[in-house]
Amino acid sequence: QVQLVESGGGLVQAGGSLRLSCAASGRSLSTYAMGWFRQAPGKEREFVAAMSRSGGATAFADSVKGRFTISRDSAKNTVYLQMNSLKPEDTAAYFCAARYSSDYSFNGYVYGYWGQGTQVTVSS
Repeated sequence: QVQLVESGGGLVQAGGSLRLSCAASGRSLSTYAMGWFRQAPGKEREFVAAMSRSGGATAFADSVKGRFTISRDSAKNTVYLQMNSLKPEDTAAYFCAARYSSDYSFNGYVYGYWGQGTQVTVSS
């Protein structure tokens, strides 16, 4: 089993940047496809970004495409979500998730492991 812990959230002005980290323990992240999801108050959880197990394939929600990137540092067993040009509508709790598969998915329900989340607040 893998345990995930997110960090890096905070309060930032519109146009600013944050880098979220998802540190794993218990098992190497190289055996999982990874995803980032977010949930704003009163809204459903939504897909943000994902990476295949190999790291060779990535995907992004249309709302963040061109602004967010996902990456992995195998030595640190950590996945990152770099968020640039942040907008107030990016305000949400962000969660990383791991799927014991080679392929990522846009569907959060197929990810078996989740972190506790980190809050991102973007002020206008």
